[in-house]
Amino acid sequence: MKFLHTSDWHLGRTLYGHSRYNEFTAFLDWLHALIETEKVDALLVAGDVFDTSVPGSRVQELYYGFLYRMARSKVCRHVVITAGNHDSPSFLDAPKALLRTLDVHVVGSIGDDPMDEVVVLRDRRGKAEAVVCAVPHLRDRDIRSVGPGESMDEKNRKLIEGIERHYREVCMAAEQRRLQEGGFLPMIAMGHLFTAGGSTVEGDGVREIYIGSLAHVSSSVFPEGIDYLALGHLHVPQRVAGEEHLRYSGSPVPMGFGEARQRKEVVLVEFSGGERTITPVQVPCFQQLERISGTLDAIIARIFELKASGSTAWLEIEYVGDELPGDLRSIIDEAVKGSSLEIRRLRNNRVATFAMQRLSEEESLEAMSELDVFSRCLDAGKVSEEKRPTLMHAFQEVLDMMHEEEH
Repeated sequence: MKFLHTSDWHLGRTLYGHSRYNEFTAFLDWLHALIETEKVDALLVAGDVFDTSVPGSRVQELYYGFLYRMARSKVCRHVVITAGNHDSPSFLDAPKALLRTLDVHVVGSIGDDPMDEVVVLRDRRGKAEAVVCAVPHLRDRDIRSVGPGESMDEKNRKLIEGIERHYREVCMAAEQRRLQEGGFLPMIAMGHLFTAGGSTVEGDGVREIYIGSLAHVSSSVFPEGIDYLALGHLHVPQRVAGEEHLRYSGSPVPMGFGEARQRKEVVLVEFSGGERTITPVQVPCFQQLERISGTLDAIIARIFELKASGSTAWLEIEYVGDELPGDLRSIIDEAVKGSSLEIRRLRNNRVATFAMQRLSEEESLEAMSELDVFSRCLDAGKVSEEKRPTLMHAFQEVLDMMHEEEH
């Protein structure tokens, strides 16, 4: 039994307003070829399939076109998809009955019966090969009861207990199915959350899922009987608590310039004769991203190096020199002229703060999340540090309700 663990595709994501459709298309083509070459039996996608709750029609076509290719594959027999915090549970769940006929199993939200999140993977003869605990992103209100006058510590305690309880119940249901099937079946669990000690990078777009100290949950919430844990949410590929079989696959495409030099991976896992083999596979770079920071001379020199190499990189340029160039944009535009380089962002750190706010208001907002904007409002209102956690938590709940009412 061989499966492939991936997550955080963020289909539809843009970079400073520029489409990345070609990158996502190239990635899915590469992924399909890898699955065929490696003879992968099942594909597991651990959340954040889309970047927004309502993706555009072109992005939807890309997603369903890929699932169609998987359904026609003579190699891959199953696809298991769980929702992430960027995904709309109802949007993902809407075609689940139809997709199930194609052996594509979608779990957008949790229900009353933990067995609804248990998927048995079978070979072409119908023999069970593995059991999957397909746990989606667990929303705060789905797993935590709210009492009047609760402190943040009490809310956080209930949250962590709710996450642990849900995984315990789903894994118990999976164990029942495993006993019914008989024989050794690997138990694979999925999840979309932030574990303690997890690594992120600047500008990766990873949103806080839970406000408070328990946004980063301990690996102890996962039952010991799990043979492989396929996690999503963090974009840096990494192991959890140093354990080889507890992993984040990371995002396959750099979400921002902060991830430009980061190795991107998917994870191949094979169970054979009771043995487990884990092999990270590097994802090719489909669009070079280059962050250049320095004086004007240093920036121009690097641009000329890229031009000489025939690079087609997208550039994020940050000027940090002491001088104040009269027309920095024109100078940079002239430097890249005649090349395939494209400037996606230009930041002049020497411009006065008030001028930056006026000239780059749209750009700054574009790079900020709703929580970032709200935090700035708290700064402007000089709200005390003691009140901030409660207000941020309440604002996150309002955002969640708004997104769900829309979809």
